[in-house]
Amino acid sequence: MIAALRSVEAVVFDTDGVITDSARLHAAAWKRAFDALLRDHPPEDPQLRRPFDARDDYLRYVDGKSRMDGAAAFLTARGLRLPAATVQAVAESKERLFTERLREGGVDAYPGTVRLLHALRREGIPLAAASASRHAGELLAGAGVLDLFDTLVDGAESARLGLPGKPDPALFLEAARRLGRPATRTAVVEDALAGVEAGRRGGFGLVIGVDRTGGPDSGAALLRHGADLVVRDPADLLDDGADDEKD
Repeated sequence: MIAALRSVEAVVFDTDGVITDSARLHAAAWKRAFDALLRDHPPEDPQLRRPFDARDDYLRYVDGKSRMDGAAAFLTARGLRLPAATVQAVAESKERLFTERLREGGVDAYPGTVRLLHALRREGIPLAAASASRHAGELLAGAGVLDLFDTLVDGAESARLGLPGKPDPALFLEAARRLGRPATRTAVVEDALAGVEAGRRGGFGLVIGVDRTGGPDSGAALLRHGADLVVRDPADLLDDGADDEKD
């Protein structure tokens, strides 16, 4: 592994878009839910009536956040002040659409992330998965990687504990606590702007941004929000040949 990663005692991984290829399903579900709402409640400003962008709007407003926080952030950006019940309804619509897509065919784990996980386990480094989604455990189990983690803090646990959502660092801090390591000696691997900001706010020793989109400003945005370094794939954190052996 690269020297920066060898300096930490534990690693916390975000789930969607970092471990599993599920961010695209979330984005597609949000698009259908938001586009329907925009048709029913068009903003006064015609410029704000454009459909939800499954890449830019997803990354900016909803990626890494709880459903309610993400829904509220996007609708506010479109100048819509709607009753709480309407915000709840669009969040529930997204959940239903995502669940339907998930049941149709599951998701895979990213091979590069799996390679890194095996390398970290060989080094004896404790690993946690964290996610604002209640589906995280199901996603990880379906992708065959749940047993690579020492602990999981998902949306259900977050709700049970009353943890605020990202960019608040509470989710990651709880994961580090369960691993028995201080945040200052723990790394966070995250693809969402809200997530890297949470890592920075939490005082984590290393915040790694994962830029799978390769957009013109996406990597720079992760750095601005708190990433110490940005990679296109977690496998980039491996030195050549570090993943040759398998568990």
